[in-house]
This record gives sequence, C-alpha cells and structure tokens, in this order.
Amino acid sequence: MNTVWSKHVQGINTLYLSRKLRFDARFSEQYRSLFRLDPHRQYRILEIGCGPGALAGVLHRWYPCAEITALDRDSAFLDFARSHEPGITFLEGDATCLPFEAQSFDVTVSYTLQEHVEPAAFWGEQHRVLKPGGVCLCLSARKGIRQLAPCLETTEAERIFWAEQPDAEQEFETWQVCRFPCSEAQLPAAMEAHGFRNVSTGYVVSDLTPDDPKYSAPMAEAMIEAERQNDLEAVRSTDSPRAEQICGLVNAKYDERLRLYRAGIKQWDTAVSLAMILRGER
Repeated sequence: MNTVWSKHVQGINTLYLSRKLRFDARFSEQYRSLFRLDPHRQYRILEIGCGPGALAGVLHRWYPCAEITALDRDSAFLDFARSHEPGITFLEGDATCLPFEAQSFDVTVSYTLQEHVEPAAFWGEQHRVLKPGGVCLCLSARKGIRQLAPCLETTEAERIFWAEQPDAEQEFETWQVCRFPCSEAQLPAAMEAHGFRNVSTGYVVSDLTPDDPKYSAPMAEAMIEAERQNDLEAVRSTDSPRAEQICGLVNAKYDERLRLYRAGIKQWDTAVSLAMILRGER
C-alpha cells in the first residue's frame, strides 16, 4: 500500500478541497475554453496523478459523454476518490509506466504533476497512449498571491514548532518533490521536443477572496475551511508529539476567521492561484 504522498507531502483534504474550489463552476469556462474539447463527444479521457479525484470529478461533469479513467500511485488518494467521485474508473499506477496499450486514449490530463516526473517519461508515456490526433492537456500551477487575515498569522508557538521540524527542502528531496521544474517558456518547448504539435498555452486565474460579495456564504466558508485543512494536515504530517496541541491553535485561529466572516467584519484575505494550461496534439 503506497501512501507516501498523502502522508508526507500533501494531505487528502488539502488537495481535494483546494481543487474543488479552483475547478468550481465560477472558473470552469476559463478551463474549458483552453481545453477546446467537444462536450458531446465520447472521448476516452485519462487523468494522470489524479490525487483524491477532484479534477476527475469535474471532467466527468464537463464532458458527460466521455469515459473517464483516473490514475494515481497513492492508494489512500484512490480510496477517497472512489467514495467521493462516482462514475469514474480509478486505478493505481505510475505515470512513468502507464498500464495501458498504445493509442488507447483520446485525451490525457494532468495537474501539478509534470514537475515531479522525469520529462522523457512524463511526455513520452502520454504520447504513447494517445491516439493519433489525441490531445494532451498539462495544467501547471504558477506563482499566485496569498494574503492572510491578521487572525491567521503564524503564532510564536507555531514558529517554534516549525523551527523544530526537519528542513523542508531535505524532506522534499527525500520524497522526490518538484525535481523537474520548468519555466513558462520551458514547458511548451518540452512538449514540442517530445513530439507534440500545435502546442498552445493559456492561463486560468482563480480568485478566492471570502469577503468579496460575489461569493455565496457557503463558498466563502469553504475557502476558509480549505485553508484550515491545509494547515491542519501540514501539522499532522510531522508526526510530532506536539502536533495535536498545535492543531488546537490552528483551529482556534480559523474559528475566529469564521466568526469575523459571519459578523460581517471584513479581512480581505485572499488566495489567488494561477494555472498554466498547455494543450498539444499527438
């Protein structure tokens, strides 16, 4: 049972809740206009590195005629995905050696995966399993904006706690995190170098600002809760004996943020994410 990623790098709730927000209906047209896929066609779509299934779920809703297969090597992610996103085939497998025959899919999709996988295998395996004329969609997170509410600033107890933990860069090297980063220019060049044609790029902006009145109360509170789960899972991933004590501090901060939101006391904290969308054809 492989649970390295969900245990040590990104927790299940962190990924699922944040992706549900980024792929919310409010932002869906930005993605779909760059994907340029026909919602009425019976595509065979493969998502690689699906995590807990949020993107696979929206693909199923955006392209209801398509057959969606989603693959990840972390079994805890897959167990969660199967229980939360019906209508999709979730399989355990490796992006560097896809368990499918050549030319068996119309579309491949990945989100924040490229930077973790050796480029020849990442692009080569997708090129192999795509049919002639098939579409490769690579979604890559770019630097965004994060502005915390004052009540969510790191406390002294948290600073001490994190100072006691192993160096983050060493930990990322241990788990082979982000070993193959590419710039905005290098990504499309790599796609072309590995045999894809008609390569195009575009960007999707997801603005998550709870106090903005354009958002409903349930969505605004979901933004706050997603950030809470991110911080809680980061603490618990340390396996420190003090983790639950620090989680208590985290919960108190987010309880206060919710209180302020419900009282109409605006903080204007925000998380703006930028996703680069690459589209190429086999």
